[in-house]
Amino acid sequence: MVVRYLGVNEVAARTGLSPNTVKSYSGIPGRMPQPDAMIGRVKGWLPETIDRWMERRSSGPNMPPGADWR
Repeated sequence: MVVRYLGVNEVAARTGLSPNTVKSYSGIPGRMPQPDAMIGRVKGWLPETIDRWMERRSSGPNMPPGADWR
């Protein structure tokens, strides 16, 4: 089974955010989910992780720092 991770540009396209915003958010603890994978300095998220984050993000205020988005 091949696991497919979303990169910054794919997360941006999926969320409607700019790639720069995704990069910025990913550097702020608790602002968005931690990456599901890291290859060197390249971050990758599972589509489900981003979808859950977007659902929670649209239903209320941001979760507190350290919150588990998964």
